[in-house]
Formats: sequence, structure tokens, C-alpha cells
Amino acid sequence: MNTVQENLKQIQQEINIAAAKTGRNSEDITLLAVTKYVTIERTEEAVDAGIVDLGENRIEGFLEKQAAIGEKAVWHFIGSLQTRKVKDVINQVDYLHALDRLSLAKEIQKRAEKKIKCFVQINVSGEATKSGVSPEETLGFIQQLAGFPAIEVVGLMTMAPNTEKEDVLRSVFSGLRQLRDEVRAADMLHAPCTYLSMGMSNDYTIAIEEGATHIRVGSALVGPYK
Repeated sequence: MNTVQENLKQIQQEINIAAAKTGRNSEDITLLAVTKYVTIERTEEAVDAGIVDLGENRIEGFLEKQAAIGEKAVWHFIGSLQTRKVKDVINQVDYLHALDRLSLAKEIQKRAEKKIKCFVQINVSGEATKSGVSPEETLGFIQQLAGFPAIEVVGLMTMAPNTEKEDVLRSVFSGLRQLRDEVRAADMLHAPCTYLSMGMSNDYTIAIEEGATHIRVGSALVGPYK
């Protein structure tokens, strides 16, 4: 198994190439190490390699790793968050990537002790197995979030289909970018919506070419190992 440093070097080269293709600055792209399947030790290896942003989607693993690593990392909760679990995690996260319903927003408002930076999850592909707000409901949903002062909508997030068809992936990623632009054009104080969280180990270069600002890379970076 490669070291995280070795993997990071390869991924950073690919980020640079993908960014250059569209005239972007690679420094504007945040690499999240998705550490949900790896040990605390492997996660610490990622931090030691210079990775600042860590993504977790299971509360128990998130809290264990945060207790060990603490403020050396920026913490992203990237999985679906059950309403009843909000109290356990919301004040420990720096970013929440999966705000997808008003009931969750209400619970965040109830429990938050600080302003929570949220990505609204959009189901761009329309797959029944995926969570998220539909594209047609996105603007209206975000407008409703103005009633929850603890929430700041910093961007949109989506998960692409598990496919190698580049045209399908580009359609999903460009669709999220267009939605982001519509939200920004609405000029809402609670929703600056500058970021796009999209792209994973198998498709992050395409996501970057389509405008991703945050890519969520697990197996290609830290490995799918316990």
C-alpha cells in the first residue's frame, strides 16, 4: 500500500492538470481526505502529509478521530445526518455537506451554538437511491433557509452516478454548477453559495474541469483500509 504522501503527490499533479485545462488556479480547489474507512493512524498520516481538510460520514468515527487529531484539521461531515443525531455532532463540524431537508435545518437551528457552514445536497442525477433536494426545488429550498439564522449556505454538493460515462458525469457536474450560479444570482445574504462540493476518487478530475471547489477523495488518497 502506498503512503498517503505518495498518493497525494499523484493526486496533486492530476489536480494541477485538470485545473490548468480550464484556466483555473489549483490552489482554489480544496482536497478533502475521506477517512471514513481508515484508522486514526492512517488519518494522522494524511494530516502529517499536509492534508488539512478531513471528511467523515459516520458520527462515531468522526468523534473518535476528532478527539485524536483536534484542531490540526478542518472537519467536514459529508454523510447523511439523521435529525436525532444533530446534537451529537453539529457543534464539532466546520462544514456540513449534506443539508437536504427542512427538518434537518430546524434541528440545526435548535442545537447550533455557532453559525454552521452548510452545503445543500442536490440530487442532480435524479437517482432514487440518492438523497438530496431536486434541481427544481433548489432555489425555493434555499430561500426558506433564510428563516434559520444559524445556517449559512456556502455552496452546493452532489454525488454523481457510479459510472465511467464521461458525458453523464459532466452533465451532473455542470448541472450543479448552473444551479450554484442561479443561487448566487439571487443574492441572498444567508446563501453566498460560492462553493461546489463534487467529485470523488474516480471522477474528481472531471469535476474540477466542471468547476468543483471541493473534491472528496477517499480510496485514491488514503485507501479503503480499516
